[in-house]
Amino acid sequence: VQLQASGGGLVQPGGSLRLSCAASGSIFGITAMGWYRQAPGKQRELVATIIRSGVTNYGDSVKGRFTISRDNAKNTVYLQMNSLKVEDTAVYLCYAVKFGDSYWGQGTLVTVSS
Repeated sequence: VQLQASGGGLVQPGGSLRLSCAASGSIFGITAMGWYRQAPGKQRELVATIIRSGVTNYGDSVKGRFTISRDNAKNTVYLQMNSLKVEDTAVYLCYAVKFGDSYWGQGTLVTVSS
């Protein structure tokens, strides 16, 4: 499974960004996809997950501001991030779970700053 993340960048507080993560390769059997993030000096933190049934789960710090969705035809998940805060600054890491194994894409940097 290969995961290609995109969409990071610099945004002002209160702004929005949309991240994408496209899965390719041996994608049969993927049961969940989502995002973690890691800020300098902090532990990796769950951002959002969407499982095959469509059920979603969010980290407490992003609930009500971020929305995860997917396009099955494109094997892509999206993370719509609204009302961004300075503390959302981090490298966002896309992941997928397949038959109990985790796969990671490269990170995409999100910087929230005025």
